[in-house]
This record gives sequence, structure tokens and C-alpha cells, in this order.
Amino acid sequence: MEWITRLMEALGSPGAGLAVALENVFPPVPSEVILPLAGFTAAQGKISLVAAIAWTTLGSVSGALVLYFLGAWLGLARLRRLPFVSASDVDKADAWFDKHGNAAVFVGRMVPVVRSLISIPAGVSGMPLTRFTLYTAAGSLAWNSALILAGYFLGENYALIDRYLGWVSTAVLVALAIAIAWFVVSRLKARRS
Repeated sequence: MEWITRLMEALGSPGAGLAVALENVFPPVPSEVILPLAGFTAAQGKISLVAAIAWTTLGSVSGALVLYFLGAWLGLARLRRLPFVSASDVDKADAWFDKHGNAAVFVGRMVPVVRSLISIPAGVSGMPLTRFTLYTAAGSLAWNSALILAGYFLGENYALIDRYLGWVSTAVLVALAIAIAWFVVSRLKARRS
């Protein structure tokens, strides 16, 4: 928190954007902390509210593009060679993403943890870059605006946002861990039989 505060004090709104970009790629501090703090900082008149929303949205898109290109580099062919993954599973996931990718990227940008991860399958699936950027920007704009405005209006109580959204992040992490464990165990059982 101290580092993020110093970053915003030194760079203003671009500092908030940089923090969000880094959070997308290396999520040590979730956006549920950064964005309300940016709103609180704007309420104090230290940065512009509109600039905070614009810069954090730009930061979100920038971080998402790094993971998108990682997914594009990984590609379907490499995924098919991973252990515990069958070619048919990869093809089913790719077909699902082809059909629902726009909504997945848009909504995924507003779900803790998924917000960063959704960029990888978009890149793997070869979602057109322009469309990916558009849906990422739209979802990020909605999420960032909501949390920055909440921090702006809550003032010194901006930390309440992380307290209430923290359980959502934990629930998503637990659900992902269970899904991964179930997938690995089911693949191990299938290989044995």
C-alpha cells in the first residue's frame, strides 16, 4: 500500500495506471486495493477523477495485452502437448471460446482473479487483437470506474471495499483450485483405466 501511495504521489494518475498494469501481470496487490485508493486520492484533490479512470483503464489494457501475447505464444499446438490435457479438451475449450469469447473477456475483466487469467485463453484461441482490446477496455472501464468512484465517495473508508470484495477473490481462488484438482485427478484416473 505504501509503495502504491508513493507511486501515485510521484506520478499522479499515471502512477495508478502503472500499478494496475503491474497488478494484471503480477497480482501481488489486487485492484480492489489500488482502485479505491485512487478514488480516495482523487477525492482529496491530489489527482483528477477522470484521469484516474482513464489511466487505470489504460493500465488494465496494457497488462492484459502482455498476457494475451503470452497466450498467443503458447498457442493451441503447445497446449495439446501438455500432460493431463487431451487434444479434444483443448479443441472443446477453443470452440467454447470462439463462441463465447467476447462475453467471457468483457465479464471476466470484472471478476477477481479471472480478470488477469482471461487474457491467456483469448490469446491461445487467437481472438482478434482489436476485438480483445475493445472488450478488455470496456470491461476494465466498467470495473475501474465502479471501484474508483466507490473510493471517491467513501473517502477515508475506501478500505471497506477490499474488505467486502476480498471474500469474492478468495471464493474465486478456491473454486479455481477445486476445478484444477478435479481436472488433474480425473485425468489421472482416466490414464490408469
